[in-house]
Amino acid sequence: MCASGKSAGRLCRNFVTAGATEGLTPSDVVASSDIIFSCVSDATTAKELIFGNCGVDSEMSAHKAYVEMTGIDVESSKDIADGIQAKGGRYLEAQMQGSKSDSEEGTLIILAAGERSLYDDCLTAFAAISSRSFFLGEVGSAIKMNLVLQLVQGVSVAALTEGLALADRANLKSDDVMEILGLTTFSNDLIKQKGEIIVGGNFGVQHPLQYMQKDLNTALNLGHQIEQPLPLTAAANEVFKHAKRLGYAEHDVSAVYIRARF
Repeated sequence: MCASGKSAGRLCRNFVTAGATEGLTPSDVVASSDIIFSCVSDATTAKELIFGNCGVDSEMSAHKAYVEMTGIDVESSKDIADGIQAKGGRYLEAQMQGSKSDSEEGTLIILAAGERSLYDDCLTAFAAISSRSFFLGEVGSAIKMNLVLQLVQGVSVAALTEGLALADRANLKSDDVMEILGLTTFSNDLIKQKGEIIVGGNFGVQHPLQYMQKDLNTALNLGHQIEQPLPLTAAANEVFKHAKRLGYAEHDVSAVYIRARF
């Protein structure tokens, strides 16, 4: 079952076409479901679904469970867990690692934490969209793992775009750079994929730039809380922020190249 409303739109209609039942509010979905999966844009929206008007908590009970798949911060996940558990429900955070094409091909990686029994109950659902899933322990652990991976990805993409920008200014051909880079030991699928997008100049969305910047910022906040310096992440975050300001928020992360080039 899916919830309709302003934020659902076309996606909800696609689910209905595929056989889902439409509910007018989040509470409608909870009332008609045993396990509820949520994946929205950010922590504010995720918490509004729980605690807002006609929200999830109004229908949550001891016989229901909630799986939060939105990329959020640890504190927000714990707030949601507290709200669900206060009504007797079970809670699991499940972060998704992968691109749009991974999602379409069912090869995402799922990082989960929270109620182990709920993770076990969700394994068949996770298998439909992922190649592997991992249970990482208490609430917050999956989010931390996801932020570590997003940090590595964001800094890597920023480094690639800066290198290609330097090559362009130095009158080197980008396709030559990528061909030679592909023969080195430090090449990988991410570098090859983003490099091909940059060389082709078509920044179709595999991973929206705005969400990468959000994750980098969240990683910086986590580093601040536990007093872990993240200087490279801070620099990459500024590059992504500038790219957003230039109007590339909804483009692929590789569009940060345009900012690096100019």
